[in-house]
Amino acid sequence: MSGANPDPDPAVTPGLEPGGGVPPGETPPGESSLSGAGPQETYNPARGWAKGPIVVIGALVILLVVTMIIWAAIV
Repeated sequence: MSGANPDPDPAVTPGLEPGGGVPPGETPPGESSLSGAGPQETYNPARGWAKGPIVVIGALVILLVVTMIIWAAIV
């Protein structure tokens, strides 16, 4: 490998204090948060299930119960 050393020499790096410390204001501010990261959520229903699926599931449960009662009466 014939490239130069990518690490800067601390003796000539601007912004460093003696001993290698960084004075206040030389570093960028920290990130605010991750709440803004990611895609915008556009679909967020405020209610629970719609009436249609509840009615269908209820009808199937009633049909199953009635079928079991009739089957138990026959056997």
